[in-house]
Amino acid sequence: MYSSIALLFAAIVADPAAVPAEDEILKTLRPGHPRLIAPADATPGVEQLATGHPRAKAIYAKIRARADKLLDAEPVEYRLIGPRLLHVSREVVRRVYTLATVYRLEGDERYAGRAVEELLTAAAFKDWHPSHFLDTAEMTHALAVGYDWLYEVLSPRQRETIRRAIVEKGLREAERVYRSRGWWSRSQHNWNQVCNGGITLGALAVADEEPELAAHIVHRACLSVQIAMRQFAPDGACVEGPGYWNYATIYNVLMLAGLETALDTDFGLSGFEGFSVTGDFPIHALGPTRRAFNFADAGDRQREAPQLFWLARKFDRPLYAWYEREYIAGDSPLHLWWFDPRGEKPDDLPLDRHFRRADVVMLRSRWHDPRAVFVGFKGGSNAVNHSHLELGTFVLDADGVRWAVDLGPDNYNLPGYFGSKRWTYYRLATAGQNTLVIDGKNQDPRAAAPIEAFRSTPEEARAVVDLTAAYAGQAEDVQRGMALIDRQLVLVQDELPGTEGSEITWQMHTEAEIEAGGNETVLRLGAETLRVRILEPKAAGLAVASATPPPPQNQNRSVHKLVIRLRGRAGPLRLAVLFIPGSVAEPSPPAVKPLEAW
Repeated sequence: MYSSIALLFAAIVADPAAVPAEDEILKTLRPGHPRLIAPADATPGVEQLATGHPRAKAIYAKIRARADKLLDAEPVEYRLIGPRLLHVSREVVRRVYTLATVYRLEGDERYAGRAVEELLTAAAFKDWHPSHFLDTAEMTHALAVGYDWLYEVLSPRQRETIRRAIVEKGLREAERVYRSRGWWSRSQHNWNQVCNGGITLGALAVADEEPELAAHIVHRACLSVQIAMRQFAPDGACVEGPGYWNYATIYNVLMLAGLETALDTDFGLSGFEGFSVTGDFPIHALGPTRRAFNFADAGDRQREAPQLFWLARKFDRPLYAWYEREYIAGDSPLHLWWFDPRGEKPDDLPLDRHFRRADVVMLRSRWHDPRAVFVGFKGGSNAVNHSHLELGTFVLDADGVRWAVDLGPDNYNLPGYFGSKRWTYYRLATAGQNTLVIDGKNQDPRAAAPIEAFRSTPEEARAVVDLTAAYAGQAEDVQRGMALIDRQLVLVQDELPGTEGSEITWQMHTEAEIEAGGNETVLRLGAETLRVRILEPKAAGLAVASATPPPPQNQNRSVHKLVIRLRGRAGPLRLAVLFIPGSVAEPSPPAVKPLEAW
């Protein structure tokens, strides 16, 4: 029967998956080891791939080379950076997977012995830093996989030592969180998936020796993770940006993969709306420059995502396998264990996408062309986890260059980065975004900006975001439109009635050199150029402003800020800015139409 805490979890989530009661949840536990993610019967197929398939063979060669280097490396040490042990936990995860994979495929006990040394070192740590529970969850994941995959080579004493560490430093700490309904167990973002995922793997690894505790942990985790998984609806996007999409989904997939291999079921968790298509999001968020639309606390370099192989197999989506195998070319151990050889370069992907829960839009001129035009355009909410005050911001690629850049996150260890000082830091404040600033103020941190219109045709694409709530108390009504005209010109159009007396700054950050003057300028980066032209108001001019905040913030070296400064007026104010790639001949100026006509 459900406990009272379990009922509270279930009440938070509408239509929860069919999670059995605690005393039933481990009934189908696979006996013996390994049973997590890559059970024993998976090894022969992976051995064949690693020697037969060219791409899988290349992946294994890199894994083997990394494992060879680790043989002579010193074990990790307990060392905090800021309030986190996370870098140590992740290094143990990396080392254990690498060394254990080579041992399982080759049987060379040097790799197993070196992995065991790492496991025992981490097991001896005073704790796994539960005050920042991601550290604990990832370390539990590392020791769970090591314990499970290397069980046959561990001595009884080593097994006991590692199992006790998993229980006392991982599972018992999670048990306290579940019983007190600690915040991450009720959250909707990546902490939920990472913490539940890592802890579930720990429980499944020791479930035969610790059945009561393991059942409790797996049961609570399966209820809790549903809160976050509902955020995939309706189309798989992540409101925390593509970087945290990766972090959340890898642990979500690890959890489901562990449940399936250890219990032969994920209790229907993989059936949540949007989860089957979540791989669409990183594909559309990546521009032709191979830089992502990195809103929120995300960098613009797309990281490898082996979970796309798992998703490709689970939901029969060969596109995901092609993308990760051929385009991103990831080479982690999980790329090998989940390898999918299917899929070819697609020729039927939609050029434009509106991801609805995140309320972000991606527009492009062509696929598979590094010189294509690409725009990422943001609505959504300032109140979500890892958000910046960036509603209305955009990035722009053309002719192989990222012209409008998102600066990404700053150092997480800055004072108050996730607290009282967050909105004082340039990269997080509205001043550091490619959007409007009114009277030098930030956007409202609680505001939402819905995409009110989205249209895609073979000739063009348009989207309009309502920014009114973002500038509450600063302007009566603010709308921004983004158009890709003739699939080659980009128009950014703002409409602001009722801003009399206000100072309005339009801004765009760029790594290009700026030749500013009058109502038209040229951006130059290498041999490429981008013309920027003010269509309305004709009297407005372009200028360059500083993008350098006070230290110890990131100094944004090589970044310039292109600005337009206007004085508000009593009546309607329209600002229309056209971007013309250097590869495009002088176009006929597009008609400037009211956004309501878009």
